[in-house]
Amino acid sequence: MERESAMTNGELRAGADRVRMELTKVIRGKENAIELLLTAVLAGGHVLMEDVPGVGKTTLARALAKAVDADFKLVQFTPDLLPADILGASVFDPRTAEFQFHKGPIFTNILLADEINRASPRTQSALLEAMNEGQVSLDGNVHRLPDPFLVIATENPVEYFGTYPLPEAQLDRFALRLSLGYPDPDSELAMLNDRQLTDPIFHVQACMKAGELAEARESVCRVTLEKTVASYMHQIIAATRADDRIRLGASPRAFLTLARCAQACAWLRKREFVTPDDVRLLVLPVLAHRLILKSETGIGGENVEEILTGILRKIRIPA
Repeated sequence: MERESAMTNGELRAGADRVRMELTKVIRGKENAIELLLTAVLAGGHVLMEDVPGVGKTTLARALAKAVDADFKLVQFTPDLLPADILGASVFDPRTAEFQFHKGPIFTNILLADEINRASPRTQSALLEAMNEGQVSLDGNVHRLPDPFLVIATENPVEYFGTYPLPEAQLDRFALRLSLGYPDPDSELAMLNDRQLTDPIFHVQACMKAGELAEARESVCRVTLEKTVASYMHQIIAATRADDRIRLGASPRAFLTLARCAQACAWLRKREFVTPDDVRLLVLPVLAHRLILKSETGIGGENVEEILTGILRKIRIPA
C-alpha cells in the first residue's frame, strides 16, 4: 500500500532544487552533468562516471552525500581487492562460539567505487546483487542494504594498463553514464577563487533527508508517460537491436531505465508528464554504455554516440 506523503510535490521539488544549487557551488560550470546525476538519483539508479582524473568526480559524489544528508563511503578499487573487502564477512567470535557478520563498506547510502575497472572481475561481480536487488547474500543469509542505496562508480577512459573492462551485465546495471569534462575558462578561474581559503565542499548544506528522497522517488513514479511517448521510446530501443552495426542492443532493463529516468527528468523540470525532448536528452547517457558494436563497425570509425544520434534522426518525433 502506498504510504501517505508528508510533503507536497512543490516542497519536494524545492528540496531537489536546493540540492542542485549546493552541487553547483562545488562543481562549477557542469549544470548538465549535475542534472543527469540528480535524474539517476531520483530514478533510483546507479551512475558510472567515466572521465580523466582530477575533474571532480569524487568531489561531486561527496557533495551529493552531504546535500541529501546520506551516509557515504569510498572504496578504492585495486587488483588485490576482494569481495569481502566490499561486502563484509562472517568472523568467528570465540566468546559466543558463533560467527558474527561484520558489514562491509557497501552498507551505506552512497558508495563511491573509485576506479572500479582496476579490480578483478570477481570483485566487480560482488556489486551485481547489491545494485540490482538492494541486498547482499552471504553464508545463506540475506542482508538488506540501507534505503536509499546508490553506487557511483568511476573509471578513467584513457588508461587501460592494469584494468579489467566492466562486463556487459555490470554495465547494464548502471542507469546512466556521465562525464564531467574539463571546465570552461571562467568556471576554472572561479574554482580557483573559491578555494583560496577553504574547500566549498565543507560548506555544503543538507537540503533533503533520506525519507524525503524516498518520497521524491515515489512522486517521480507518478509522472505521466503517455502511450505515444512510450511507443517512441520503444522504437528507439528496437532500432538498437535491429541495427546491423550493433552486436548487442538495448535490453528490457535499458527500456525501463530510460522510461524512469525520463520521468525523473520531467519531475526535475516541474512537469507532470514526459515529453519526447526528455527522452532524446537521455538516450545517449542511458543507452550508449550498454551497446556493444560489431568489430567491423569500430574498425570503420563509427562510435556508439554517432549511431544513436543517427537513430534519433530517423525516428519520427511524436507530436
